[in-house]
Amino acid sequence: MEVENRKSTILVVADGADQGDALRGLISRLGPQPLFIGHPELGPVLEFLDPPPELILVDASVADFDPVSICQRLQRNVRTRFTPVLFFNAPASSKTELAAFDAGAQDYLRAPFDVAVTFARLRLHQQLYAQKRQLASLVQTRTREVANAHLELVRRLRVAAEYKDDETGAHIQRMSRVSALLARAAGLSEAEAELIEQAAPMHDLGKIGVPDRILLKASPLTPDEWRVMRMHPGIGAGIIGKHDAPVLKIARRIALTHHEKWDGSGYPRGLKGEEIPLVGRIVALADVFDALTSERPYKPAWPVENAVAYLREQSGKHFDPRLTSLFLELLPEVAKIRTEHPDRPAAMFDMRSRMSETLV
Repeated sequence: MEVENRKSTILVVADGADQGDALRGLISRLGPQPLFIGHPELGPVLEFLDPPPELILVDASVADFDPVSICQRLQRNVRTRFTPVLFFNAPASSKTELAAFDAGAQDYLRAPFDVAVTFARLRLHQQLYAQKRQLASLVQTRTREVANAHLELVRRLRVAAEYKDDETGAHIQRMSRVSALLARAAGLSEAEAELIEQAAPMHDLGKIGVPDRILLKASPLTPDEWRVMRMHPGIGAGIIGKHDAPVLKIARRIALTHHEKWDGSGYPRGLKGEEIPLVGRIVALADVFDALTSERPYKPAWPVENAVAYLREQSGKHFDPRLTSLFLELLPEVAKIRTEHPDRPAAMFDMRSRMSETLV
């Protein structure tokens, strides 16, 4: 059958014309146009009907009526997952009625039905569905607002960390994108990879708490200075705090664990192997590789082949061996990300001037 899109529809599933006609007048009083189809046409119609119907009325007088299979079928379809389902001409069977409600039906109209009462019940379900959609829309709007606020907080914290550290904004962009790239290759979902990309910029946030005389020192650190430096993962986790927001939860985990090493020789807790959260292992690889191949005030950039040799040598020591293998397979894509976010020599390492520009 040919199905045209309607602004508002109530779908009536009935095999015989006489079965659905009794509801035609009631539905027209509700406002939406009724669309009558037979049971065999239900699947094809649901694929093309847009927007989804406000209500779905299903004739329960057909042979071999099975409310459970009908509800499951409608709930599996993304277009009708939340649309109220009502059975009409239903047999007077408490067992079947209970099965229908257990399967997710919103109402069970036994035959014969009272016109006035049935109209009131249909109108109530229509109003409840409209309220549910309005509430869902409001929740989505508020959720987006909260998520945007969290991302803005992440961005501000990242900027604060950049003023304190020698890492450039381009390094942060590269290692964040490479972290997401490696996360996808490791089997994480697209949503999880995006969260890692959003959270990774805060990996060294704790360096805010490290004195400049240590953080910016060009010569090797003394044992006492290293003890101070190794406090920054805990400082970063403390600054981020404990939150329910997914991006902040992951950011805290990354900050606390990206300096751990596969063989247990890392810090701050000396975690070993899979004791280290996957996000920490991912960011460790992305961060170290980009840092090695980037110029810093205290060192020139390593050639890529030297950095690759270092990753191979440290596989199973510093880095997760499986992730290291995946990372090396991704080198062409890593190189592309690098070309898209090059360092700007004139602006590199001049965090104080960036602060001055912000204040002008």
